[in-house]
Amino acid sequence: MSKTPAASCRRPDIGGQAVMEGVMMKAPDAIAISVRRPNGDIITKRTTYVPLSKKHKWMGWPIVRGVVNFVTMLSMGMSTLQESTDMLGILDEEPTKFEKWLSKKLGKGIDKIVMGTAIVLAVVLSIGLFFVIPELVARALKALMPNPEQNWLINLLSGLVRIMILICYILFCSSVPDVRRTFEYHGAEHKTVYCNENNLPLTPENAQQFTTLHPRCGTSFLLIVFVISIVLFTLVGYQGTNYFLRLGSRLALLPLVAGISYEVLKGLAHSKGKIVEILRWPGMQMQRLTTRQPTNEMLEVAIVSMNVALYGIPEGCPKTSDGYTIIRDYRVTDPSYVPPVEEPAEEEAAENE
Repeated sequence: MSKTPAASCRRPDIGGQAVMEGVMMKAPDAIAISVRRPNGDIITKRTTYVPLSKKHKWMGWPIVRGVVNFVTMLSMGMSTLQESTDMLGILDEEPTKFEKWLSKKLGKGIDKIVMGTAIVLAVVLSIGLFFVIPELVARALKALMPNPEQNWLINLLSGLVRIMILICYILFCSSVPDVRRTFEYHGAEHKTVYCNENNLPLTPENAQQFTTLHPRCGTSFLLIVFVISIVLFTLVGYQGTNYFLRLGSRLALLPLVAGISYEVLKGLAHSKGKIVEILRWPGMQMQRLTTRQPTNEMLEVAIVSMNVALYGIPEGCPKTSDGYTIIRDYRVTDPSYVPPVEEPAEEEAAENE
């Protein structure tokens, strides 16, 4: 049975993200991305950073920090996916003539063009799925229920449509084999975070005993966003019949929804009690759609990312031609690890005698 984390000393929150054949871990002052290449090597990279809340104190204010985190994680998530793909070395083929022409005309590398296009498409898809379609449903319901006293019901039903679209979207994605493997790495990320939070040595065996469901997961955050949006759209959103004003007011309220949802997520993650467990339960169950049980090899990759993010790149490791660090034994990333001393060969021992 998966183990629920025991009470332990509060440690800094370590966040993460599953990527193709790997895991990203985000410590308070550094980000580490690690992937496993087809030859079995773990390739890792560490990047230091300064949180925006330290550069600008107002960005650390409650609610505001949630908006900042939401925007930052969207940007970081896309760049992390691109970086992990580069680290895998699976897209090293020569650019086509069209790609070279496009890169020359726009003055940017083809990877940046692809990334920019992907971000635009992702935003358009998100708005279409989670705002345009639900508001079309709300518009139809408004025609059936014109009484203003029924606005709460219309917002509730359109909110439920958003949640159902999210569930269907995740189920559709999980039918793709590569996405299913990424969900396994998502489980590896959660288990490793739990292991670190409980002050246990980071080993696959220790991590495997924990559940793949974590209260600070982005999947839980999305569900909280949808629930908070139902409340805010009902209380302060435009309730009239003009479709574009309704859609615009929902989009305008999104930053506030994200800010409040972030505070709710953090509060539920760091609180205890029966009521807290009940409130956390729906989000935890949603994670059953986005996490899978990982293998020990996947946990090794997550452990490398955790250790590298916290302690840095270990000394003496070889580098790839691109400058990435090669890890052939996950244990070397633990500062307390002492490699075994090799016994001299029998012949050498005899000569010494």
